[in-house]
Amino acid sequence: MKRSFKLLSALCIIALMASVLAACSGSNNSGSSTNGSANTNTDAKTNGEKPADKEVPTLVWWLIGGTPLPKNFSQAIDKMNEYTAEKIGVKVDIKVASWGEWDTKMNTIVNTGEPFDIMFTNNGKYSKQVAMGAFADITDLIQTEAPELYSLIPEQVWNGTKINGKFYSVPTYKDSSLSQYWVYDDKLVQKYNIDFQNIKTLQDLDKPFMDMKAGEGKNFYPLNLTQNEGVNGLFNDYDDMTLGFAPIGVKTDDPSRKVVSVFEQPDVMANLKMLHKWYKAGIINPDAPTKVEGEKYRPFFAAQAFPGAEVGWQINANVEKYVMNKTLGPIYTTSTIQGSLNAISANSKYKKEALKYLQLVNTDSKLRNMLAFGEQDVDFKSVDGDRVVERVTDTWPLAAYTQGTFFNMAVTKGAPEDQWEQVKKLNEEATASTILGFALDVTDIQTEVANCTAVLDKYKYELITGASDPEKIVPKMISEMKNAGMDTIMQKAQEQIDNYFK
Repeated sequence: MKRSFKLLSALCIIALMASVLAACSGSNNSGSSTNGSANTNTDAKTNGEKPADKEVPTLVWWLIGGTPLPKNFSQAIDKMNEYTAEKIGVKVDIKVASWGEWDTKMNTIVNTGEPFDIMFTNNGKYSKQVAMGAFADITDLIQTEAPELYSLIPEQVWNGTKINGKFYSVPTYKDSSLSQYWVYDDKLVQKYNIDFQNIKTLQDLDKPFMDMKAGEGKNFYPLNLTQNEGVNGLFNDYDDMTLGFAPIGVKTDDPSRKVVSVFEQPDVMANLKMLHKWYKAGIINPDAPTKVEGEKYRPFFAAQAFPGAEVGWQINANVEKYVMNKTLGPIYTTSTIQGSLNAISANSKYKKEALKYLQLVNTDSKLRNMLAFGEQDVDFKSVDGDRVVERVTDTWPLAAYTQGTFFNMAVTKGAPEDQWEQVKKLNEEATASTILGFALDVTDIQTEVANCTAVLDKYKYELITGASDPEKIVPKMISEMKNAGMDTIMQKAQEQIDNYFK
């Protein structure tokens, strides 16, 4: 029972290319310290005036990326800091956890209480981190300290981040609905006569993948996977209720809103079996279950995207041309809204400054472009002021979708100049999950969620990369999850959904 859904005026904006690779920045400062001799707080005003004769606090901001960092990374951050210190009296020490280590690293930081000021998070971790007390309640502070930021983001998007009626993060105002695309190297499309625009299911990919494998040789893997991602979007037909736990969900178009065991659904099992077939046939790289970092070049991959996103991927992979086709969406779920969030530490001494910095990221095009593209005239050149840029390097490690809105960010030369307007259109045309707006409250089931997650972690890498036979592994995994409290989670989830939609 999909229903048409339009966000308030101008809901939107992108999730830029997952161009990213990085590690930590040079500073070892904690979230309660500052660079150099700067170690006092500031009352910086949102009008951009730096307070006179006051030292500048430096905020520790954890983002996701990869390795290695480019040689000019520290220099690029220094230039950003010169700009923001002048504008609002705040600097940042950007630390980057690689794609492979991000999940574990953020868990460690939260569990150990390691100091930070701002942290990128998402629907897979957010509600659990809030339940652990990691993030500050910014419900009132956002309106008093960052009114421009509060006004910029539509109410519907803010509401998608609420937990128990309160705001604990700043949502990234972008392609808040989800559109899933499959992306192909055009040389292979032409060489093997692949009718990619009519390929919609994993089963449809079987022949093209087999043709590519036969033609390109033993060491060529049409589907090159990493352990944590597998095939991106494999479970997108199921709303995870912001739990970030794929084995439990609600089919997005189910009018009854029934909570189900996702891995046991026939469509999911069919896809897992196809992955296992491909793994045995050498379509998938044999090290997929243990591979942490992805290859720059991939013949084929799946991603959440939008028109023009392929331009960034071409640059990152040094590919002449990627072509892509939408296979799902656009659709809204609470999780799509929570796909990119920045939260402030509950223990930060600089909560006001952190909000003012995030406000500047979301309202100042110059800063936005530096964060997204790197050092001007080194990593990118301006083609049309702040509106269009040409990327000069493919090494800038920060992922633009993690940082802030893309409404104030330049498009990359070669992408449609109306790219962000097209993203708005996707949002406006999006259908809605039947449980849109609902977010599972895990307060009373944290132990069960943790225990079931531990069981999933034992099996998921081999399942989502095709290394194990799902007909053998799924029943075993589900049995262990039931012993760990899976039925309790499903019961509580169903009760909360039924009460929410009374």
